[in-house]
Amino acid sequence: MGYRTTLPAPPLNALVERLWDWDMPPAAHHLERVLPTPGAALIINLHENETRVYRDDATRACIRSPAAVIGGPCLRSQIIDTAEQVRVMGVVFRPGGAHALTGEDHGVLIERDIGLEDMFGSSARQLRERLLHTPDPVQRLGVLERWLRERIYLPQLDQAIGYALSVLHREPRVARIGALVRDTGLSDYRFGRLFRRQIGMGPKRYARLLRFRMVVEEAHRVDTIDWSRVAADNGYSDQAHLVHEFREFAGMTPMAFMAARGPYVNHLPLD
Repeated sequence: MGYRTTLPAPPLNALVERLWDWDMPPAAHHLERVLPTPGAALIINLHENETRVYRDDATRACIRSPAAVIGGPCLRSQIIDTAEQVRVMGVVFRPGGAHALTGEDHGVLIERDIGLEDMFGSSARQLRERLLHTPDPVQRLGVLERWLRERIYLPQLDQAIGYALSVLHREPRVARIGALVRDTGLSDYRFGRLFRRQIGMGPKRYARLLRFRMVVEEAHRVDTIDWSRVAADNGYSDQAHLVHEFREFAGMTPMAFMAARGPYVNHLPLD
């Protein structure tokens, strides 16, 4: 039992950030808030025959999907029940990686889960069956990597989108996007349409989410933090702007985030 991650071998690593395997007893707390990330994900629940997440709002409405799904990117936090997530595997895709696997417009994945079997038929069902009968986590990760390698094709990101991503990852400032689009030589419409197809959201939303992620990862590493400095260093107009973005993406304030942190940066124990 345990938690393992692995980086796939080239050329798959150009499209996949990591593969992971979680095989752990239920956590002491019941619920976790899962923060949004800019990439899509593949999730395979090996403990239950469906995947359940809950809306991070007053309703806590349950969203049911098949046991193996491709989903995201998410634009807002979700809730999971830790008792339902004791044996799970997954793939974290780089920008455009899920598009390379599915061939689908990345926009269809935004904030929703699509059954892997709906996309890949019996091969997806056979994959989960094989994983269910593979007790060793290293071997399970190998099975998953081979399945991906056999199905993923490697169309490179459009050159303009690749350039835009490199700029935004260095400096995720929304105000920079107009100049960035002009640098590509594309019209605003053409660039926005292409970006949404390959990345799953518009460039402004992507830049905002990247900037939020940078703040979250910085805050997770320290015991105390000067939020005014963080806001200024990361291009927010003021601390109130930073608080607004935390509420938008995480459903909580920066101070609440600091109080709720656990061992994993994307997962915040709730109760």
